[in-house]
Amino acid sequence: MTTHAQTADDPGTDPGRRSIVRIVGASLVGTAVEWYDFFLFGSAAALVFGEVFFGEIGGTNGTLYAFMTYALGFVARPLGGIVFGHFGDKVGRKTMLVVSLLMMGLGTFAIGLLPTYAAIGIFAPILLVVCRLIQGFAVGGEWGGAVLMAAEHGRDDQRGFWSSWPQAGVALGNLLATGVLWVLAAVQSDEAFLEWGWRVPFLLSAVLVILGLWVRLSIEESPVFTEAKAELEAKAADAGSPGQMPLLQVIRSYPREVLIAMGMRMAENISYYIFTVVVLTYAADFADLDKSIILKALLIGAAIQFFVVPAIGALSDRVGRRPLYLIGAVGVGVWTFVFFDLVDTGSPNLILLAVVVGLVLHSFMYAPQAAFFSELFGTTVRYTGASVGYQLASIFAGALAPIIALKLLGDVNDGNTTAVGVYVAVASVITVAAVLFAKETSGSSLRHDRVVEDAKV
Repeated sequence: MTTHAQTADDPGTDPGRRSIVRIVGASLVGTAVEWYDFFLFGSAAALVFGEVFFGEIGGTNGTLYAFMTYALGFVARPLGGIVFGHFGDKVGRKTMLVVSLLMMGLGTFAIGLLPTYAAIGIFAPILLVVCRLIQGFAVGGEWGGAVLMAAEHGRDDQRGFWSSWPQAGVALGNLLATGVLWVLAAVQSDEAFLEWGWRVPFLLSAVLVILGLWVRLSIEESPVFTEAKAELEAKAADAGSPGQMPLLQVIRSYPREVLIAMGMRMAENISYYIFTVVVLTYAADFADLDKSIILKALLIGAAIQFFVVPAIGALSDRVGRRPLYLIGAVGVGVWTFVFFDLVDTGSPNLILLAVVVGLVLHSFMYAPQAAFFSELFGTTVRYTGASVGYQLASIFAGALAPIIALKLLGDVNDGNTTAVGVYVAVASVITVAAVLFAKETSGSSLRHDRVVEDAKV
């Protein structure tokens, strides 16, 4: 494989600024749509799904069951990462991004049409689980493809900046989901929202999916992937051997990198769902606050994070990925102890401070993460490797975070927020250790691949 780095002066390898903006825009829009759908479920699980789909259970226990359903989406994500990663490394990034967006749209729109427990009994939560599994499978393949399209089209010395935009798309998706829920909460009574209002944002996802598909169908395949794929196929043809299995090659050639990626995800993923999902239940059931207060804080926090993420991504191109990641990991571990105390005050301004600081600290990990993970793996297995490391960690981190946090909080009259702080602090220690084991990758070329090098031998 060629080893030279991409530069703006090399028209054969750099599609130019206009092209990279278009590629990143497509990744951003598609990612925002998919995560709008995914986050919408989490917010709805915290607010209404316990009552709507779990019948007479209701209350905190109903919310716990809703969070368990929510967690199933994370269980499906590694499978989606493996399947989409396999075909993304064999066929291409673009095709898989279109398929993942279609699947996510189908699952989310269907949730908006589901009958309630009162209408069909136990079949209501069963259908909800099926839709959630479709969502999880789709988003499992989304992240890797979106960030790789940005990373593999951009310059080596600007990869942190360009790759962070799909990450900002996650904040934008959360902003859209929270914004729609906030508007509905402001204009509807609690009874109307519980009866039918919650369905509106799920049905609106159809419009966003159509927009995302239109944008994604216009982009080009990754040039770095195209080169590596052709070279590996040529080596296989010369040797008379079948093509490689990306998952097996990741296990064989990049096991250390997978474990590092998983460890780096722990504090990032757990803290995010504490700050954005668990806080909804905590504010309503433990702090007895109006849901519009916390939704407004999350709305502003997501908007701020949308702009903070690219700024920190650009900074990672200058100072490196590792220092910023460490700041974020230590920061969320400390801030969680302060976070719930600020929410307990009931002051809208202090609640906003809690959410904004938490999301900014989270961004110090999330912004450089896309470039960092892309740089860990070789081109012909990059989609699979990055997706597997990212999504496997989601089972142990994001999937369980709301359930564990709710159990740790305990009685609604005396929530044990210190236990939740310890939980996040332990995750932070794991992430710090993983970052220290990782090598600094800022500015490195993506034209590297142990699989291709082994094929030469």
